[in-house]
Amino acid sequence: MLAALKGLVRRKTDKWLFRMKGAEQGEVVLSQRRVFILPTGPGMGFFALLLVLLIGSINYNLGLGFGLTFLAATCAVADMYLTYKNLAHLRLRPGRAQPVFAGEEASFELHLINRTRLDRYAVWIDFASQDAPRHAVDVAARGETVARLSMPSQERGWLPAPRVRLSTRFPLGLFTAWSYWQPDARVLVYPFPETEAPPLPMRASASVDGAGHAGDDNFAGIRSYQPGDQMRHLAWRQIARVDPAFGGQLVTKHFEGGANEELVLDFDAMPVYIDLELRLSRMARWVLDAEQRGLPYGFRMGAHQFAASSGDAHRAACLRALALYGLPEAA
Repeated sequence: MLAALKGLVRRKTDKWLFRMKGAEQGEVVLSQRRVFILPTGPGMGFFALLLVLLIGSINYNLGLGFGLTFLAATCAVADMYLTYKNLAHLRLRPGRAQPVFAGEEASFELHLINRTRLDRYAVWIDFASQDAPRHAVDVAARGETVARLSMPSQERGWLPAPRVRLSTRFPLGLFTAWSYWQPDARVLVYPFPETEAPPLPMRASASVDGAGHAGDDNFAGIRSYQPGDQMRHLAWRQIARVDPAFGGQLVTKHFEGGANEELVLDFDAMPVYIDLELRLSRMARWVLDAEQRGLPYGFRMGAHQFAASSGDAHRAACLRALALYGLPEAA
């Protein structure tokens, strides 16, 4: 009966509190109107005990019984006030959210800011969809704490942050105070890379000075070893000078000239009978493979025409185009 009553009160307050639509932008303050408080199960038991003490004191006219009863009631009132103050006037701000691949855990960074002179202890924060809170943080006076909440991602595109619930029972646990926050944060979810994708679509083109053999004509120097380099290109003399066990690394010979290989990842050139999501997953795998091998690659996908390049910025731009392809949020 008590649990049903608490659930009804909480649903009514949530409905009243969150009449607004959409995410709350900027820094949010947990004002007095946003913090609610109810007795916990142990708190209700404590109040029942106070009632028994009061009835016994009245029945037997016990002065010490009255004193004990009112002292305990005063402690309960003080606990109610401190529990409320432990959550009220906290400031909340969303942080960075790094992109992930579909199927991975999406992590949201949330900042809890305390600009008062009161230390906040045991503030539980988690998504409201969770059955029970899993993260407890302390926020020092005039300080700031970062909480990172995660949830599984399933589909590519933008994944908005769910509603966040903050609660506390500090210090005595007789009351629970809670509030909700809808952070203005979202995570970009890339297509999951295909596990057994075909090799990179390398295309040979003749060099200016005539045909050669796959760019092996002119020695251009030494570079760090990249996965996929041929064994015959390893620079054994340089490798032998420093033992890899003492900080040495593998290096390979770099050649220029002859026939060059051009790598262009063209989404429209893929067979149309392949499922759309599979094509996106294959393109994602090719982007990762090209980056791992250090190969410059072009990217063509509808309005997205990227010249051959490599690096984190180029990789992120290509994966973003794949993640938002065909979705209304792509703009």
